[in-house]
Amino acid sequence: MLDYHLHLWPHSQRDVSYHVDQVARYCEEAARHGVSEIALTEHAHRFVDVMGIMDSFWLRRGHEPTALEMTRYFDFHARNSLEDYLTVAQAAKDQGLPVKIGLEVDYVAGKMDQLADLYAQYPFDVLIGSIHWLDTWQFDDVDGPANMTEWTTRNLDEVWDQYVAAFEELAATQTVDVMAHPDVIKVAGYTIAQPEPLWDRMAEAVAAVDVSVECSSAGWKKPIGEPYPADGLLERFVRAGVTFTTASDAHSFERVGERADDLAVRLETLGVSTLASYEGRRRVTVPLRSV
Repeated sequence: MLDYHLHLWPHSQRDVSYHVDQVARYCEEAARHGVSEIALTEHAHRFVDVMGIMDSFWLRRGHEPTALEMTRYFDFHARNSLEDYLTVAQAAKDQGLPVKIGLEVDYVAGKMDQLADLYAQYPFDVLIGSIHWLDTWQFDDVDGPANMTEWTTRNLDEVWDQYVAAFEELAATQTVDVMAHPDVIKVAGYTIAQPEPLWDRMAEAVAAVDVSVECSSAGWKKPIGEPYPADGLLERFVRAGVTFTTASDAHSFERVGERADDLAVRLETLGVSTLASYEGRRRVTVPLRSV
């Protein structure tokens, strides 16, 4: 098993530090859950290097009711050095820990080419791609009243369609190796009656560029109360011949490797017996279960 989506700090922590001992502890906890390899994938928007390219796009859309919330969010989080993060991740790898150097890459419309150029300057093993906002709306901020209120005022079918369009665009850029929590748009529990046509589009989008997809336990802890991707979407990915990683999206030691066995069973039930590991952004097929 793999845990290819891990964060070293919770969202509530502003100033962070990096320690190989912390990474080692993550590896030990992962092993307790049958996970033989982890990838550190801190949020790209925590790093000032990345935010410089993002160019405060939310400030130019200040008419949106959630723009102020996004300003506060990035003022809080974007305080760290990509170099410092990579130095510790590389040190952990050099010490023989079963660690891959990764990053959770946010989709930023019109900026992916510039961001890809930045990421290419560093020795990443794997980049996972995520959509966390639509325009200036952080739809997955389930603890933010302003962002959650938007769910009660918007047309759900339009929201889902907008999300899937962003998903298609991110995949098509080929900036990332893995699409993280692919149907995270459901996170707050607001679903649509007929997601199947959108699921078809998502499966086609990843198959077209041969990007892997993350099977994640994180949704079990969210209001939606189910893993990513949903059963119907997972079945479509399998039929399309998509490769998979597995992940917890842990933001603390206690959740590393969470429900890894349940993820394995989901995949095995559909005939999946291998996972996609990455080294230097090259995919290597490994057994689903550690020997």
